[in-house]
Amino acid sequence: MRIISKPNKDEYPLYAEMYMRLVPEDGLVLQHLETNGILVKNLFLSIPGEKLLYRYAPDKWTLKEVLVHLVDDERIYTYRALRFARNENKELHGFNQDDFVKFSGANERDLYNILEEYDCVRKATITFFNGLPDEALTRVGRTNESTASVRALAYHITGHELHHLNIIREKYLKE
Repeated sequence: MRIISKPNKDEYPLYAEMYMRLVPEDGLVLQHLETNGILVKNLFLSIPGEKLLYRYAPDKWTLKEVLVHLVDDERIYTYRALRFARNENKELHGFNQDDFVKFSGANERDLYNILEEYDCVRKATITFFNGLPDEALTRVGRTNESTASVRALAYHITGHELHHLNIIREKYLKE
């Protein structure tokens, strides 16, 4: 897999710094996506079924909802990367993650079905970023009055997932 150097701080919005810090500086962001994908699948398969519906607080998502959120977020950020890589000059709209989760039906879905979707989205994401021309990686676009480069979006997807894995370990699986 190709090397994609870590974006500079001016290539992503300030809020994304929390995700960028979680990704190594080695340029192997696509390899990390692949490795994390295996980790996520193994983790979720190791969790007892009843625990998948656990909320650590009344207003927090279940583990199934977190997993579907990861899929949705990855899809959206890869779509943004596609638009920016193709030199889109229109500002893209944002999304309300809480509404997405609320209407996802995650808790009624079979875990294996969610993991199948997760796996397909992950493979598509890696294939997409791996196939981009080098000059597309530093193209920039706008969403919600903030800018991001294509490569920053790859790092965002990776770091966002790592962020949620940390929350899962700290809040859901800690006993």
